[in-house]
Amino acid sequence: MEEKKKKGRIREYIRQLKEQMIKKHNGTFVLYIVLRILVIAVLVLSLIEKRYESVATCFLVLVLFLVPSFLERKLHFELPSTIEKIILLFIYAAEIMGELQEFYIRVPWWDTMLHTMNGFLFAAFGFALVDILNSNPNVKLSLSPFYLAFVSFCFSMTVGVVWEFFEFSMDWFFHLDMQKDTVVNTIRSVMLNPDGRNVPYVISGIESVTVNGQELGLGGYLDIGLIDTMKDLFVNFIGAVVFSVIGYFYVKSSGKNKFASRFIPITSKGISDSGELTAGESEMPRKNK
Repeated sequence: MEEKKKKGRIREYIRQLKEQMIKKHNGTFVLYIVLRILVIAVLVLSLIEKRYESVATCFLVLVLFLVPSFLERKLHFELPSTIEKIILLFIYAAEIMGELQEFYIRVPWWDTMLHTMNGFLFAAFGFALVDILNSNPNVKLSLSPFYLAFVSFCFSMTVGVVWEFFEFSMDWFFHLDMQKDTVVNTIRSVMLNPDGRNVPYVISGIESVTVNGQELGLGGYLDIGLIDTMKDLFVNFIGAVVFSVIGYFYVKSSGKNKFASRFIPITSKGISDSGELTAGESEMPRKNK
């Protein structure tokens, strides 16, 4: 009996997800279906070639495709079709194209683009989380447009920093190379100062580096991860700032800015006097301080 109830709940959850997807803008639904077909095709090909790590990645992507709808149901906010398309494309570009098709290596700017999108998307998510509290009459929180935008920016930057911690940990403990190296032709180091002073010693025009008697053949000095990490954080900063500005003007206009509304997740549930979430109209902060 318990097993039947469990299966029934799973079927109901899947049905609700399908209904929610169908209600979305047709373009979003079509994109969702096309990307799923492409991922399944890669999954089947990986099975044939016995690349089981790629198979696991494909399954992960199929699960991640359900995350936007899952978050909407659990956190009670609506994602505009534009932002949902960006999320779906981000997942596909990061895992299938970036990891499995090796675009991180083939396309120099691929990782930079994704980290910029990451900053933008997590600022949107942080904005939605704060908006839920800001519009809850049972929570004593009333943020002005500026502070709402600032909190979403800080949320995005925090996620970006935590992700860089994760990359460093994976490289350090599991000997991966998530923090990609950079070839540079100039280095500045206090440790190389021949006088032992706290003054950077500059070596420029580096064309070759030899390690343990072996020429690396890189055409310069190999920076181990630092430049990549700082670049990722910088473009995350740019993405977070862009969304924060959009969010600021959206709240400032009381939700009337049509361009900004294409990127702003809004609450889709009202909140009853008892504190329970109930069906209701979207509520956005109407502060213009």
